[in-house]
Amino acid sequence: MSTSTPAPSGRAGGTWVRRVLIAIAVLLAVMVLVVIFFPWDLLRGPINRYVSDKTGRRFEITRHLDVKPGLRTARITLDGIEFENPKWAREPLLVGAERAEIDIRLWPLLRKEVVIPRLVLNAPTIGLQMEEDGRKTWALEKNDHGEAGSGTTPKIGLLQVDGGHLDFLAKHQGVDMRVDFAFDTAKGDMPLSYQMKGRYQSQALSAQGRTGNVLLLTEAGIPPFPFEIHATAGATRLDATGSMAALTELDGVDAKVRVKGRNLGDLYRLIGVALPDTSPYQIEGRLLKTGNTWQAQQLAGKLGLSDIGGELRFAKGSARPKLSGTLTSKVMDMDDLGPLIGLPPTERSAKAVEGVEAPATLEKSRRRGADVRVLPTAPLDFERLRAMDADVRYTAERIRNVREVPLQRGSVQVALKEGVLDLKPLDLGVAGGSIQGAVRIDGSSNPADIRMALDMKALQLNQLIPKVESTKSSLGRLDGRINLAGQGTTVANWLGSASGDIAAMTGRGQFSNLLLEVAGLDGGEVIEFLLRGDKNVRMRCAALAFDVNKGVMNGRTLIFDTDDTLFTGTGQASLKDESLDFVIRPQPKDKSILSLRTPLTIRGHFGDPRPGVEAVPLIARGAAALALGAINPLLALAATVETGPGEDADCGAALAEAGKPESSEAARAADKAKAVRR
Repeated sequence: MSTSTPAPSGRAGGTWVRRVLIAIAVLLAVMVLVVIFFPWDLLRGPINRYVSDKTGRRFEITRHLDVKPGLRTARITLDGIEFENPKWAREPLLVGAERAEIDIRLWPLLRKEVVIPRLVLNAPTIGLQMEEDGRKTWALEKNDHGEAGSGTTPKIGLLQVDGGHLDFLAKHQGVDMRVDFAFDTAKGDMPLSYQMKGRYQSQALSAQGRTGNVLLLTEAGIPPFPFEIHATAGATRLDATGSMAALTELDGVDAKVRVKGRNLGDLYRLIGVALPDTSPYQIEGRLLKTGNTWQAQQLAGKLGLSDIGGELRFAKGSARPKLSGTLTSKVMDMDDLGPLIGLPPTERSAKAVEGVEAPATLEKSRRRGADVRVLPTAPLDFERLRAMDADVRYTAERIRNVREVPLQRGSVQVALKEGVLDLKPLDLGVAGGSIQGAVRIDGSSNPADIRMALDMKALQLNQLIPKVESTKSSLGRLDGRINLAGQGTTVANWLGSASGDIAAMTGRGQFSNLLLEVAGLDGGEVIEFLLRGDKNVRMRCAALAFDVNKGVMNGRTLIFDTDDTLFTGTGQASLKDESLDFVIRPQPKDKSILSLRTPLTIRGHFGDPRPGVEAVPLIARGAAALALGAINPLLALAATVETGPGEDADCGAALAEAGKPESSEAARAADKAKAVRR
């Protein structure tokens, strides 16, 4: 009797596993072969219909479709593609190309996200458009109302093109541009050239340049692509060469930049940085951007006739962007200060930058009679004041071409926060002394609340009055203060509404007696000095104090006292209409013949002051001389003899009086202005 031996169970189990693995391998091989040799063109129709239905606009692969699947990414090749824009768009096609190669991530599609790490387009036609309500032509899904252009936006990493053109329209941003591309491998590492025409921020724009044929839109971790651009927008010219890591966010920028134009203030419309108005400028330096922060390093150039250098930083990460940095001028020209306070540049500064069309100048505007006012009437730009915050320090080591105002140096800390501009501390070197203090402009309301508090310390009068300096007179020092507060939209109408006080005083010094005698209309003394030579007299003191009430400067104390003559004045100046109305009464301290001691007048306007004499007292005195002369010529001379009733001015009392504004409103305004010092 024979018995059979069963096969070992382990061997049978191993055979079964091998068969399963072989079956899976064969199945995978078959699937791979199916995928490789699958006639993907059969799916062109279904894909065209599916994409068209999902996006609400026509999508068509016109010639051939091929797909190379991967575990994470599929590569899709399209020969001939047309993808229409929404009906509201200007351009008929979002994308049209002879050939397109698209790498698309598979897993994000399950979350309805379109991630395209690489996109290659041959001779493309691209039409991009944005609307103020948020619609975009590249948003790929319909919204709940079936409207195209409000859904998923694809995330594109690398974009490569070899020609074609792109149109971009955003009316609400003032942007309408066309870019034409050309590809030439002979141009080294920047084979893709471009020409750009259109409008940017509602200004005419033209640009040309070169770049690498692979543009990084959003992809990180890949070497930046090189670029070169030469652009003109309005009166602004930009030349830059460098590299960039991401085009959509302008991230990873590292470039050498040169920019020039008629006014730095124009850059606010172009790039959103609120810079002050200036004379024509040309500045170059290194521009960097990382994340939300731009940095301008190694700045060097000129604003009009002044040089400028330093560094700036512009951060946009927080709710309000902020500009910070330090700027320095080794030599600042006085002509370049005008635009900062709303005046046009002078002809000298307007023509200082070669290749920039000169703007309207101060001289031309005055010749035309378009603005006969002296005080600046250019409106404050409240939009710029509220657009960002700032903390910038500016220093001018030397100031030249000072003419009537002997400025020698200056520095200011500019702080702007939530629409409030503080110039504090403000320190100006003037006439051998200084003017220090603060200015605040609260632009959070319209009109702005403006306060000024300035202290004048040790200003040398012989530098303030060049004509006196030419007589080799030695004058004392001037000290004073200005406290003004009011509301306005321009410098002119702020001063026209301001209240507060203005006071100044100077002590002992030497002054030309000839000038005093001419001012006092003392004919006999003038003849004597012409024959024997001029001499100086001692000035005891001079003091003036104005109460400013709603733009009207009322003279409360106006004294000029010398050993020879005491001058006292009364009158007012209007900051509203820039009129002058002063009477100055000379009171001699000696006796003289040929003296016509009649009050002097200063009338007219700030831009055209008219000194003179009061006619009625002078005519009366002349009539008396004629009447007496008919009897005896000697008596005619007696009528012109001045007995010298003038007394020494009490400068101490004058200074005390200058510190007490008369009107309560002026006092309150002065207190407001002084508060900006603290």
